[in-house]
Amino acid sequence: MESQARGGTRWRRFGLVMVPSVAATAAIGVALAQGALAASLSISGQEFKVHVDRLVGEGFVQYGTVITPSGQGSRAAAVSAFDHATLYNLCQSVVVPVPVFGDVTLRIEAGTDEDNPAEADNMFIDVAQLNADATFSNIDIGVDSAEVNGGAPNDWYEGLNGTFAQQADTAVLTDVEQTAWATSAGSFKLSDLSLRLYHGGHECF
Repeated sequence: MESQARGGTRWRRFGLVMVPSVAATAAIGVALAQGALAASLSISGQEFKVHVDRLVGEGFVQYGTVITPSGQGSRAAAVSAFDHATLYNLCQSVVVPVPVFGDVTLRIEAGTDEDNPAEADNMFIDVAQLNADATFSNIDIGVDSAEVNGGAPNDWYEGLNGTFAQQADTAVLTDVEQTAWATSAGSFKLSDLSLRLYHGGHECF
């Protein structure tokens, strides 16, 4: 993952396509299934769904990129990223078709206790679609990609001058319904973690 530093967060290189929507998102993502919330992912060919009652994010940045899911052609995605995110009542689900047996839904829940939410640091989400009510503080829309965080220098980041980006000090989203391709984070605390398998459809929304 190639990225730019904004505070403690590393920002991946901008793609050629920007999805110009103000969207902040959260998810556990396929990184859990891969055993470590790594900084670099091989993106599977499946999207997954995430529902969060409330997300409180600090150090929000969004930009566009191009991803190549396994077995598919290139797709445009909106990358939403946070220095730190607090997630209340988090649910993630993915449906896996199993020959002969039928569909199996993997459903993960965490942060169900209001006093003990899930938390993530340096989190990136490749978003395909998002619905939520959102409030941003000190938001800059249409920022030049090279000027994110004031254009902080980085020897291994090649910013594309003139490419669209947006950033905000904080973002608060409620009733989040998101479809995403992948999530990665420097750390993820999943309090009250529950993982279940269901025969048939049992998605978060």
